[in-house]
Amino acid sequence: MMVRAFGSTAGLLFFQLVIGGSSPSWAAEITIRVGEKGDLSPALQILLLLTVLSLAPALVMMLTSFTRIVVVLSLLRQAIGTHQLPPGQILIALSLFLTVFIMAPVWTRVNQEALQPYLSHQISHEEALSRATVPVREFMLRQTREKDILLFVDLGKMERPQEPSDIPMSVLIPAFMISELKTAFQIGFLLHIPFVILDLVVSSLLLSMGMLMLPPVMISLPLKLMLFVLVDGWNLLVGSLVRSFM
Repeated sequence: MMVRAFGSTAGLLFFQLVIGGSSPSWAAEITIRVGEKGDLSPALQILLLLTVLSLAPALVMMLTSFTRIVVVLSLLRQAIGTHQLPPGQILIALSLFLTVFIMAPVWTRVNQEALQPYLSHQISHEEALSRATVPVREFMLRQTREKDILLFVDLGKMERPQEPSDIPMSVLIPAFMISELKTAFQIGFLLHIPFVILDLVVSSLLLSMGMLMLPPVMISLPLKLMLFVLVDGWNLLVGSLVRSFM
């Protein structure tokens, strides 16, 4: 019963996020009701759950902190010069666990304010959907630049929203994503600076010593790894990433 209810709520939440709350003028209104309380049939609930599970990777990238984290970790790997280490699977796994840690307060609010009341038949589908959207919107708005929101408002030829609640999800989601990419690139630039300086120093020393045939990367790579370990780089990086969302 819990799985079916979750599938129903999550499926409706996904369509609400994509459409943006208000149906377009060309959309047909579809109402599916079974029973006196209007509960969805078990088959339809399972279908919605399977749909959400198949779209889960896209939802993680669009609505959570995953994008910023995985881009920063990839830029760190490029900055150090270990193009295959750590492996991509480890970076993805670390990004997912950090995303779960960062998004835990948001998901806790969704569970307490929307999912549990719906499972206990205290609220309807529509009310559960409305309540579940609020914490997600608040998180995304805190991380999204106003300039990026106005960009998509202008591209969509919409009226400028007066309140945050007036911003449709069709505008908020792409604005949130490009804001996350910009922030990730800014962090990546700061990560590259010490490693670039170290490369320049090693190259200058090798050139002054006349060791033109020795690749600088053979000397700089161990020094980069030693520098990263000595400053406790993973602790600093992960701590900074988590704090950047607070």
